[in-house]
Amino acid sequence: MYRLLVLLLLAGCGEAPAPAPDLQAGAKLYAQHCGACHGMKLEGQPNWRQRLPSGRLPAPPHDESGHTWHHPDEVLFGITKRGLVPPYAPAGYESDMPAFAGKLSDEEIRSVLAWIASHWTSREVVATRAEMLRNVRR
Repeated sequence: MYRLLVLLLLAGCGEAPAPAPDLQAGAKLYAQHCGACHGMKLEGQPNWRQRLPSGRLPAPPHDESGHTWHHPDEVLFGITKRGLVPPYAPAGYESDMPAFAGKLSDEEIRSVLAWIASHWTSREVVATRAEMLRNVRR
């Protein structure tokens, strides 16, 4: 009995798991905060690999044609929350990507990212991303 009580108390000492992302909220937040630049259908801005006259790059697509799915979740979260600053970009890098800390909660950012990721469904992308995430966690 004593052991069971100790185990129950110790189990309660850990952090509570993060709530599951809300895909409906993520879709709505994406439309409000991201779609104007990254496209309402995740298509990004035209010629997203070519620098603008300002020297900055256009917003990339978040569908499977872009590179978003190549990044670990922690990196995508950091970029969304803090913007393209070190360690996500070199010092002094200029980007039109704003930081969403103070605008969106961590839970809202995770919901947006989960909604984006829900569109990565091709067998190749799913398999490649799963392998990449396994390697990151090692």
